[in-house]
Amino acid sequence: MRTTTWQRAGLTTSTVGLGCWQLGSDWAELAEGDALAVLGAAVESGVTLFDTADVYGDGRSERLIGRFLADHPDAGVTVITKAGRRANPHVAAAYTPEALRGWVDRSRANLGTERLELVQLHCPPPEVFTSSAVFDVLDGLVEAGAIARYGVSVETCEQALAAIARPHVASVQIILNIFRRKPLEQVLPAAQAAGVAVIARVPLASGLLSGRYDASTTFGPGDHRTYNREGKAFDIGETFSGVPYLVGVQAAARVAALAPAGVSTAAFALRWILDQPGVSVVIPGASSPAQARANAEAGDLPALDPATLSALAAVYDEEIREHVHERW
Repeated sequence: MRTTTWQRAGLTTSTVGLGCWQLGSDWAELAEGDALAVLGAAVESGVTLFDTADVYGDGRSERLIGRFLADHPDAGVTVITKAGRRANPHVAAAYTPEALRGWVDRSRANLGTERLELVQLHCPPPEVFTSSAVFDVLDGLVEAGAIARYGVSVETCEQALAAIARPHVASVQIILNIFRRKPLEQVLPAAQAAGVAVIARVPLASGLLSGRYDASTTFGPGDHRTYNREGKAFDIGETFSGVPYLVGVQAAARVAALAPAGVSTAAFALRWILDQPGVSVVIPGASSPAQARANAEAGDLPALDPATLSALAAVYDEEIREHVHERW
């Protein structure tokens, strides 16, 4: 597995990490033993970054990671988490110093650690980006030793650019995949110039870019791919990257046809992300050990050739752009 160094953060991690939303909730139910097996398979494949959040299963994802690391203290994994979505209502006024400290303390307890390596504001309200108050609290948590550094998970390119401009923001997490290309225009160059790490999330467009789904595929009632297709629970961009399902299925078939022989559509899609200048790490999720191992293989694939990149750009321009480009 290749590694990457996050300049401003001072971290070195694998280029392919593991997104741990699926270990908590909002996907097909994953038993505790199966979740721990996914973590183990990822580590065995060279993954050294787990990304989680305090709201994934109301802390279940964090607790499972904490249990795994307690049993494997030499795993060499950096765990990054997120805070803020526990606020109810989720408004800027709820990001008080007391709340932020409480969320951080809860994650420390869940993960079984004295210090969190990286805390990311979890897609905070837009007003947070224009106010220094929240970032001042985060600076204080760094000084107190509760967290080592902080970043921001964002929904839009505008929010990403605002976060990158903050002097102590170490990372920006943003949706980036073959179906969500807008960050290539300004976000990645700005992050690269500032030394801010870019964490690419939803890299397979909620599984669309695995090439395994068709028009007849169904998902369980507790799966966000069922209940959030219209954005009823959270930002619609988090589900299928905001692409209408049937449009995505059709476009994903074109993507699959471009994958080299012997390379899965998912690994192919992940390789495209890693080829983008400025990307530090990609964090696909996994619901099985086999899937975790297959995703990790993308880190060792060769770069895609210019003709393939051009063909993928055509898929986006002809089928996807009108649905997502100006929205996020």
